[in-house]
Amino acid sequence: MFRLDGHSALITGGTQGVGASIAESLAAAGANVIVHGLEPSSLGDKTLHACRSHNVDAFPLYMDLSRDFEAMARELLERSLALFPNVDLLVNNAGTFRESDFLDVDFESFDRTMRLNLYSGFFLTQAFARHWVRNKVTGRVLFTGSINGILSEPGHVAYDASKGAVAAMVRSLCVSLAPCGIRVNSMAPGLVRTPLTDPVLSQDPAALEWMKLHTPCRQVPSSDVCGPAALFLLSDEAQHVHGQTLYVDGGMSAWQQPDLPETLRSKLSP
Repeated sequence: MFRLDGHSALITGGTQGVGASIAESLAAAGANVIVHGLEPSSLGDKTLHACRSHNVDAFPLYMDLSRDFEAMARELLERSLALFPNVDLLVNNAGTFRESDFLDVDFESFDRTMRLNLYSGFFLTQAFARHWVRNKVTGRVLFTGSINGILSEPGHVAYDASKGAVAAMVRSLCVSLAPCGIRVNSMAPGLVRTPLTDPVLSQDPAALEWMKLHTPCRQVPSSDVCGPAALFLLSDEAQHVHGQTLYVDGGMSAWQQPDLPETLRSKLSP
């Protein structure tokens, strides 16, 4: 169950955090992997080592995704095919966020968020899908969305907008590509521990407790919880799952109103 033997995957932003979890889960299931990153790093080396420990081939691929998108997508496809001519799994995970009050957001910051979180995945999917359709490959595409696509977070207007657009794009790509035998889905985490979030959570215990309070299961786990969800959506077992977003959020998206702290609940009790 949930095996990917004979498959090869490109995971953008795969050197750390959620991307690394996805890469390692796919490798553990038998897939060869290309771990994309902006530049070499010790975290990327660690991810590649972990993938190779499962007796699969794993290669790094470094490139800036926020440039001329059509040329970037063609080049990344060509370089991926040079490593694995049978590459049939694409994980659009690379992304960014910058906290800023809406009144202070400038065009450069907004544009960079959209370029990485939305445009790069659109044009990469287009390039890979064109290749797959020409060669009659039943490819599979997974986007990393976010709970921010349906629940707003103060100071994250650009990020929220980009992830909401990803969810809509996944549905539309499903309608376009499902007739070609290509599956497109999204996996959307809530708050998980990554190299980007860990410093904040570690330095501010109150912030960690506040996030646990907003999560029905009362947990803020490591990004390792994301890999198995991605594996399912890319597996044969999900063959009839098209255009969906799977929320890996501990139930946060299901909760209309977070629970109250015990101290506040006692004050409000009659």
